[in-house]
Amino acid sequence: MSRSTVVLLPALLLAMWVGAVAASPAERLGAAVRFKTVSYQDYSQIDYAEFEAFQQFLRETFPRVFSRLEVETVNEYSLLLHWRGGKSSLAPILFTAHMDVVPVEPGTEQDWQHPAFEGVVAQGRIYGRGTLDDKVGLMGLLEATEQLLAEGFAPDRDIYFAFGHDEEISGRKGATAIAARMRELGLHFAWMVDEGGMLVSDNPLLSGQTLAMVNIAEKGYLTLTLEATGEGGHSSNPPAVSTIGRLSNALARIEANPFTPRLVPPVEAMLEALAPHMAQPERLVFENLWLTGGLVARKMAGARVTSPFVRTTTALTMFNAGVKENVVPQRALARVNFRLLPGDSPDMVVNHIREIVADPLVAISYEQWDDMPPVAEYPAGGYAVIRSAIESIYPEAVVVPSLLMAVTDTRHYVDLVDSQYRFHGVEVATDQATSIHGTDEYVDVQSYEKSIEIARKMIELGAR
Repeated sequence: MSRSTVVLLPALLLAMWVGAVAASPAERLGAAVRFKTVSYQDYSQIDYAEFEAFQQFLRETFPRVFSRLEVETVNEYSLLLHWRGGKSSLAPILFTAHMDVVPVEPGTEQDWQHPAFEGVVAQGRIYGRGTLDDKVGLMGLLEATEQLLAEGFAPDRDIYFAFGHDEEISGRKGATAIAARMRELGLHFAWMVDEGGMLVSDNPLLSGQTLAMVNIAEKGYLTLTLEATGEGGHSSNPPAVSTIGRLSNALARIEANPFTPRLVPPVEAMLEALAPHMAQPERLVFENLWLTGGLVARKMAGARVTSPFVRTTTALTMFNAGVKENVVPQRALARVNFRLLPGDSPDMVVNHIREIVADPLVAISYEQWDDMPPVAEYPAGGYAVIRSAIESIYPEAVVVPSLLMAVTDTRHYVDLVDSQYRFHGVEVATDQATSIHGTDEYVDVQSYEKSIEIARKMIELGAR
């Protein structure tokens, strides 16, 4: 028996066990959580045996999907599934999700109500890492497809499913490889749906009503590395300006000068769609954004929950300097992460930050972030399909276009798709959404079951 077989065997036994006991969609999602398909920035930390075992679990859990669809493993751990339609003249559509999850922050394990990778189903909830991001989307799509196959459903157009294995670390080995394979196959899609938008039960913009936010665009992503260099030496004889002080001053200037708020087309579309459901005077304000847009943007910028909708955000995320308490470091390094509004470019952000820092002893570098997805077709195209699917399951919901604050794997498919949307139909409360990448991530059982129904409807309606 090889060493790789020895490493993989416990995970395979787990796959066989969870497959045998998972009798409901909720239990199957809980079982999926138990596979520690964790992405780390340091690739050497990733346990790829967990990914292999998870894929084996998927094959055993969804036998119709993996026997009737054409299944291709891409770059060892990602999956591309093809459901052939009956009318080759129709452009195909694409559904995507990812199988990897973020790690649990060391030291916070005890803060979880249930351990992050036990997939506990209790009190009407499914707990664990991936229950919102994004095993919920992957499993929901497969549940819906398995059901449709069992019922004899046959699509008119080709449907593809792409499941990357490293979205949480930018998708460079997963979605990038899948997209390259699609180009080899000569594929081009009418539209696609990825993770992102949800139904929010207590959105502050629409009190008392469920708001279904279908993301027609997403923000760009850029991280700058700032490095200050200077004199070091013994702390008993420090320089007038230390590298830590120099870099701290630069960061303080950056944080004190946020980007100017403004309304962009996806947010304008959201507010205009909300207007008929608002009371006065908000309704009048949202119906006349040509006049009130600046005021609305400034108002939204004043609240943390709405500020990301109206400005390119600035987040100081990392700071490293020093090796000993009595040594003045010669080098201090920090990273600042930006989420860019549509229309803002990385070059514009970099030039703006250089002007603010204005210090030749603080070097600024970055890795170029390309292929920001454009705004998708709205209100027709795939948006109309998604809206119909939502309204068939949540007839009381107010469906609006929206802007995703985060980034997804959609950017890797920009040249392959006419319109890109982001929506996995789970309903969450605002405070629950903060558990994404955080502590006590969970999804309600009923919400998950309804998300499967929405996925079914998206497939059924999109396939025609």
